Amino acid sequence: MNARYRCVFALIMSLLLCFLMTAWVTWTNLGWQDDYFLQWMHAFITAWPVAALVAFAFGPVAHRLTQRLLR
Repeated sequence: MNARYRCVFALIMSLLLCFLMTAWVTWTNLGWQDDYFLQWMHAFITAWPVAALVAFAFGPVAHRLTQRLLR
């Protein structure tokens, strides 16, 4: 896996996962409120950079672990 692929994959994967998970967690914690969208976007903007770094840092570990489990 080259560095460019790894970086783009981490950004896309973290974007999708973080977008959906922050929507779900915001809804389960607050329910539907008038400012739900603003609360959700705040959670997403706060969480996505961290999620991207985690995905980039631990993606290779997850890849190797998956390979070992499926041998």
